Amino acid sequence: MAVNEVIKLLRGQSNDHRLGAVSILDWKARNKKISSEEKHEIYQAYISNHLFINDWGMVDRAAPYVVGGYLFDKDKTPLYELATSKNPMERRTAIVSTYYFIRKNEIEDTFKIAEILVYDSENFVQTAVGSWIREAGKRDEQRLKVFLNKHAASMPRVTLRLAIEKLDSDLRKHYLGLVKN
Repeated sequence: MAVNEVIKLLRGQSNDHRLGAVSILDWKARNKKISSEEKHEIYQAYISNHLFINDWGMVDRAAPYVVGGYLFDKDKTPLYELATSKNPMERRTAIVSTYYFIRKNEIEDTFKIAEILVYDSENFVQTAVGSWIREAGKRDEQRLKVFLNKHAASMPRVTLRLAIEKLDSDLRKHYLGLVKN
């Protein structure tokens, strides 16, 4: 399916059609035989139509490969711009996109974007921050501990609980004990 046809689906009224559209973008982005021009076109389709990507499931379905995969070897400024957006799904895209980087053992942008979003008021952003720093922490537990030592006492509880989920029991208790009531 041509990207311009996918965009028509993405702009449709049906949530199912929009989810189908981001799924197609994701499948296209994962294709190893795709040209750099096609990758750019897919990325641009996602970013330019983000208004229609209005559900956390859509973001999680496509952002890692469509956005993260495209930006992996490029300037990451667009992610930092998304992280400061008024649109919570754009902020979620910023952190979720870094999953591609984490899979490539590059975690620094995950933690930098998490620094921007750690106190976000939106639950869907909070859960993404907690989940993605946990995933990055699997690659470098010490880096996760540095982040938690700085923020655990005041970050949203849902973010903290997701971030510490894979740590050993004593560490989980330690970080939960820092939370101010």
